[in-house]
Amino acid sequence: MPHACITGATGFLGRHLTEQLVEAGWSITALCRPTANIDHLQHEQVHVVPGDILDPESLATAMKTRPDAVFHIAASTNQWRRKNADQTRINVTGTRNVVQASLAAGCGRFIHTSSFAIFGIQHGVITEETPSNALEKGSNYMRTKYLAEQEVMVGIEKGLDAVILNPPHIMGRYDRHNWASLYQLIALEKLPGIPPGKGTFVHAPEVARMHLAAVEAGKTGERYLLGGENVTFLELVREIARQLDKPVGNRTTPAWVLRLLGQLSEWSSYLTGREPDLTPEKVQLVTEQLTCDGRKAEQELGCTRIPLETMVTDTIDWLRQEKLLRVF
Repeated sequence: MPHACITGATGFLGRHLTEQLVEAGWSITALCRPTANIDHLQHEQVHVVPGDILDPESLATAMKTRPDAVFHIAASTNQWRRKNADQTRINVTGTRNVVQASLAAGCGRFIHTSSFAIFGIQHGVITEETPSNALEKGSNYMRTKYLAEQEVMVGIEKGLDAVILNPPHIMGRYDRHNWASLYQLIALEKLPGIPPGKGTFVHAPEVARMHLAAVEAGKTGERYLLGGENVTFLELVREIARQLDKPVGNRTTPAWVLRLLGQLSEWSSYLTGREPDLTPEKVQLVTEQLTCDGRKAEQELGCTRIPLETMVTDTIDWLRQEKLLRVF
């Protein structure tokens, strides 16, 4: 029975991967923070190790069995400046710790979950060869995910058998914090405006499947953009509204209006101490034309494009099941 070590197993994507690994007959060591909800990890093939990627000792404990594959998924997707310091520690220092622990334990293949955000703000379709400008033009999330990849590259130079996956926007069940808020705003008919940007969306189960595919078919030192459906946010909002049977407009809100709203929300958050629904970082993501070309992953890993309608249906069904979608 092959053995895997996973960071981020309690998260959105990690939960999908854990399910698929169990189904494929793997045994799993899941490094989980003591405060995390591990109910879905109660399986005879899963062994939970309390710890944190910022704690090298717990990482050493999790990897003492020299797993055949390490899946590093844990990351902060924060889009609020007040949490930037924590995000930098998690994404950069945490990745460095996981890389070093994997090398020290002599682990097998290392699959690093990166993001297409490492390329920064681009004005054309992103490919694996696109030069990144994340350090100059990106948000802290973009910068820290880029720097995290550099930590993996350092590990590769030291002998780490690593493959990097760069998914775009991930959508599907188990999402409580990312795109789930958009569904809720549409359900409550409180969406402040439809962004004018465009993005690439990929189904969460397919991203998890690509992690397994990368163990066998990925090439050491290579990155793979997991392409999906390239849609405008107007198309996305209208599809969600259609399935929720909710009205939405036919026009997008000018980018400058959303930027102003994001800045005002940011300022108000300093008074309330609460993270705003709209931040300048979130506005940047939805007002740009950020799409990627996934042909390399399709050809080498067998990545499949899942229709937007399927992704939206999957998300809505789960949100309703968990009573996380209030519709009036």
